[in-house]
Amino acid sequence: MKTALDQEIEKAVSDKEYSQLKEEPKGLKVKPINNGTVIDHIAGGQALNVLKILGISGTTDTTLSVVMNVDSRKLGKKDIVKVEDRELLEQEVNRIALIAPAASINIIRDCKIIAKRKVDLPDEIVGVVRCQNPSCISNTAEPIQSRMLVKTKNPVLLRCLYCEQPLTENIAEYLI
Repeated sequence: MKTALDQEIEKAVSDKEYSQLKEEPKGLKVKPINNGTVIDHIAGGQALNVLKILGISGTTDTTLSVVMNVDSRKLGKKDIVKVEDRELLEQEVNRIALIAPAASINIIRDCKIIAKRKVDLPDEIVGVVRCQNPSCISNTAEPIQSRMLVKTKNPVLLRCLYCEQPLTENIAEYLI
């Protein structure tokens, strides 16, 4: 027969175990990829825009992992995108830098990181982002490409070369 003390000890142990089970696990629970690209340190909530930049929609056969709004010491909240069996082109990396200037790109081969680099915007972006000014010459029937000068890289501030209209917010909406 259990004494009152034994019952209290048993209850305290089970309460402690219960509180430990309630705590969120440390670390991410996402399967590693064998070959491909991991895009880390994407600003929270921007992962779906990264998929749009990469031309990945819901009908893809590509194996993806998308983690959104996880805690980050550097960004507060961050997203992560893992794309199996695909290494990004330079133009894709430049486009990602527009909406995720703090992102890092990891190339994975045989389950090992073989290259790691930060994204970096060039000083001028041609034919990637359209001007938000509907009257700009780059938005008319003229046969010219949009040209945006990068004024600041983090936060991203673009300025149209033709009409000097600034573009700072919702850049993903203006991707061509």
